[in-house]
Amino acid sequence: MASVPSLASTLQQQLADALTAALPDAGTADPLLRRSDRADFQANGILALAKKLKGNPRELASQVTAALPAGDLIKDIEVSGPGFLNVTLTDRAIITTLAARAADGDRLGVPPKAAPGTTVIDYAQPNVAKEMHVGHLRSAVIGDAMVQILEFTGENVVRRHHIGDWGTQFGMLIQYLFEHPDELRHGGDQADGEAAMSSLNRVYKASRVLFDSDEEFKARSRDRVVALQAGAPETLAHWQRFVDESKIYFYSVFDKLDMEIDDPDIVGESGYNDMLEETCRILEETGVAVRSEGALCVFFDDVKGPDGNPVPLIVKKTNGGYGYAATDLSAIRDRVRNLKADTLLYVVDARQSLHFKMVFETARRAGWLNDDVKAHQLAFGTVLGKDGKPFKTREGTTVRLEDLLDEAVERATAVVREKAEKVGLSEEEIVENGRYVGVGAVKYADLSTSAVRDYKFDLDQMVSLNGDTSVYLQYAYARIRSILRKAGDAKPAAHPELDLAPAERALGLHLDQFGAVLEEVAEGYEPHKLAAYLYQLASHLTTFYDQCQVLSDENPAEVVENRLFLVELTARTLHQGMKLLGIRTPERL
Repeated sequence: MASVPSLASTLQQQLADALTAALPDAGTADPLLRRSDRADFQANGILALAKKLKGNPRELASQVTAALPAGDLIKDIEVSGPGFLNVTLTDRAIITTLAARAADGDRLGVPPKAAPGTTVIDYAQPNVAKEMHVGHLRSAVIGDAMVQILEFTGENVVRRHHIGDWGTQFGMLIQYLFEHPDELRHGGDQADGEAAMSSLNRVYKASRVLFDSDEEFKARSRDRVVALQAGAPETLAHWQRFVDESKIYFYSVFDKLDMEIDDPDIVGESGYNDMLEETCRILEETGVAVRSEGALCVFFDDVKGPDGNPVPLIVKKTNGGYGYAATDLSAIRDRVRNLKADTLLYVVDARQSLHFKMVFETARRAGWLNDDVKAHQLAFGTVLGKDGKPFKTREGTTVRLEDLLDEAVERATAVVREKAEKVGLSEEEIVENGRYVGVGAVKYADLSTSAVRDYKFDLDQMVSLNGDTSVYLQYAYARIRSILRKAGDAKPAAHPELDLAPAERALGLHLDQFGAVLEEVAEGYEPHKLAAYLYQLASHLTTFYDQCQVLSDENPAEVVENRLFLVELTARTLHQGMKLLGIRTPERL
């Protein structure tokens, strides 16, 4: 595993050393390096230093350039404006650095974290006995991408799916199942999620009708809740049937999403049931929570309702029942104490931000979170329809996630089929690629939008070959694979001695940013920045194709090999980047 410093980081270090050498009175100085339209990079830090040292910025800039070491990195450096440095790198440095990245296998020269920690990611949180809908999409997709990205950086990641598997509604469901034992039976293959959900739906609807119309059944259901909370074996066994049947359904939906969910990662609300009383006792004994009108509450100076009165976090209700806060706080205790987490990442709807703000502050007051153990909500916005309103069916009901994915795959398969004859795809490849393109389109539309923003769900745009879509990126990858197949005896090989065309330089410099982008994405939990990088990479590739013919008898062999090297490294970067977003890249499309 080779750690390959980026061109920007190498240049940054050389400029920082030159600043220190030329201006010893400045102390440690930041050259403020950034990409530039006028050269490869621009350093803007001298202007601030000149003000600090009361010197002429252009003169200081000249002193810095004189202190830079000779070598293969810098081709040209120009002082412009009030002391800005415009830096152009050598073509040799670009290709040499990329060759080192190419030699590092799937990691592409990206170093793992020097001091990795343990992050618990709470994502993909469906509810037992309920259908997954479009509202579950973002938590699953964003959470899965962050798992892949953080693991790639070397972080120890623990997945947690905090499913809704506890509460008063289970009294109603379990009591109905006691009285109608043959109802919960889908009768199909164990992997048949649709049949499992059909069975669950039937029980839920029938029990709800009975609960609303029969007072005696309602009373028996409430007694059943007490039995469930007390851990009565037969009641727990019936509850487990609902959970198991729901998992069959969950797994079928996650399989359609091309996501892997493992049983040990599913720790729902019930998993913390035995901790709830102790959590409440600790909070009350330490004074973090106080009794208010019979309930156990935590108050905050900055959280007030419309009437100006404080809005508390209710940990234990007046009737002795536990609120969501008790479960969430118990989960924090478990994840910090037993899983040894130093970061807790919650991929949860932005509408729950106030709840988690209060939960995290309560955990800090209790000492479960501190400077060494932090919690962060990766809040996400709403999926909207084309009309800009929350995405609904024509009947006004919430869109089922399965239906949405099925339609995306159907649309994508039609797009793939249009191109199939030209590429020579078999029917099996059309079906497989249709799935990869359809699911990839849904994921990319989500991930290419900043998580906290709402976005419009427009399948026509999502499966388009044009614009910022996953199909555009998948097609770019498949096009490179096609070129490499057609190359015959010509093989990709780096040639640092060659002069590069402008489009080659632009592509090469962008390829070199992959590691820096991943570091920023992992640090800020911002997968949309990786999506943006990949789209820009594909755009650079398109310009490269237009201006630089790869396979041409008119080009010397070393030019062909160097261009094959550039496109092959581009393909590998696209493949790895898309993989981290949870999106497949078909070899032929």
